[in-house]
Amino acid sequence: MKGVITIGRELGSGGRSVGKLVAEKLGIPYYDRELIDEAAKESGLSPEFIEKNEQAITGSFLYNLAMGNSYTYGTLGLSGSNTLPLTMQVFLAQQKVILEYAKSPCVLVGRCSDFILRERSDVFKVFIYADMEKRIARAIERYGCDRKRAVDLIVKSDKGRARHYSTFTDWDWGARANYDLMVNSGLVGVENTAELICSCVEKLGM
Repeated sequence: MKGVITIGRELGSGGRSVGKLVAEKLGIPYYDRELIDEAAKESGLSPEFIEKNEQAITGSFLYNLAMGNSYTYGTLGLSGSNTLPLTMQVFLAQQKVILEYAKSPCVLVGRCSDFILRERSDVFKVFIYADMEKRIARAIERYGCDRKRAVDLIVKSDKGRARHYSTFTDWDWGARANYDLMVNSGLVGVENTAELICSCVEKLGM
């Protein structure tokens, strides 16, 4: 494996599990939570803050730009003089980390990594989805919640990810034109999805 694999995914599709399996099978690093931790170091924000707000805060991003509002590190009791909107600070920090990690083969999950690396020919862009019932079942298992809560989590996640993606990329989240491969993991299973991705990149000589 000489290139980079980016994975976009729906909540409940098993995208993280697929990404980890792909990385293990190809013997390359897997980055997901690490993107948050490293972005925190770059931005001066706490990892907990970024994880909690990286999608939710984007809803106010365009409004803040239109109104001329901005946030400073100082407002959060942090050092630094950056006066960009907080959402942009987080995005730029994550972008810097993604570009650094992508200097060598790896699997990158989410955070608009497919868009950030869009001009590179050695990037294989994947989107993983599943039917709603499979997603609900996985969410119930993962979060230990009831069906209603699982549905609420999925709906909120879909809206947040779509809004975050369109805000920073001007692309549509989950649109087939943005990806090299889209897989219904609910139909073929997590293991087979990982095998399919590995087979594709190997045959493409990536």
